[in-house]
Amino acid sequence: MAPVVAILLAAVVAVAASLLAPAAAELTRVEHPPKSEGSLSILAVGDWGRRGQFNQTLVAEQMGLVGEKLDIDFVISTGDNIYDDGIANTSDPLFKECFTNIYTAQSLQKPWYIVLGNHDYTGNALAQQDPAIREVDSRYLAIAKSFIVNSEIADFFLVDTSPFYLKYWNSSKYDWRNVAPRDTYIETLLKDLDDALTQSEAPWKIVVGHHPISSGCEHGNTTELQQLLRPILEARGVDMYVNGHDHCLQHISSRNSPVQFMTSGGGSKAWAGKFKTTSDKIEFIYDGQGFMSMQLSKTEAHLVFYDVAGNVLHTYDSTKTEDDEH
Repeated sequence: MAPVVAILLAAVVAVAASLLAPAAAELTRVEHPPKSEGSLSILAVGDWGRRGQFNQTLVAEQMGLVGEKLDIDFVISTGDNIYDDGIANTSDPLFKECFTNIYTAQSLQKPWYIVLGNHDYTGNALAQQDPAIREVDSRYLAIAKSFIVNSEIADFFLVDTSPFYLKYWNSSKYDWRNVAPRDTYIETLLKDLDDALTQSEAPWKIVVGHHPISSGCEHGNTTELQQLLRPILEARGVDMYVNGHDHCLQHISSRNSPVQFMTSGGGSKAWAGKFKTTSDKIEFIYDGQGFMSMQLSKTEAHLVFYDVAGNVLHTYDSTKTEDDEH
């Protein structure tokens, strides 16, 4: 456990240092180095926090098994962490019931880097980012609404997508503290993301958000993200966009850019039986529960989608040379 504690403490120290940095407009950055041989293994899961119900516990068990096999470095949550309405405060028992008491496998006792989903925003959105929540469970690193996890061979840009949705913004049930005014918030976020992507020297650039840009599942494409976020990803050489929101697993390839769209929103309730069309190419779609793994080196990426029983449903491999790195 000592290495885990060291990593978590290093992450917290890095966050504290970045928050004190004079360049306040920049996205918060967390340093999470890869393994000594230059590899990185992660799991990605979303839409999970249901007190173990809707097969959340079964998905968690399989995550633990795969996590042990791959010796994962960390977990990414694509949002909707606590249903139905987030948490009320940092001592809300829902937090332990949905997170701590479910993801108990030894392999999952690693940092969890968290974005908020729309269901998190209908509760106390700031509570999930409060440092006090890490006193309850030190793994839970929802350290800012948008931030960067730098792993040398990959930069992960976690982006707060809920404010982009106009239908959310016009509803009184969302916690928009530290977000309003919306136009300024989005403009600043997009500029900071564009700057960070431009400056990134990592071989792999991976953007994570709750809402899909391109999707063939129930919610379908997100118009606001298609208009505002997608052009930046395409212009700045992003390799993958990973999201949740749609309670399914899918891999979609862009028809006009190298960007790959990956949905990992099968952490609990799924099987909606509703599909949408998208102009991009659907490589794989599974309207059920599960999660995704990602193994990275400087020149190779290997992604695997698993179902609730741990069966491999789909794999994706990508390679790049030094000339491809950006």
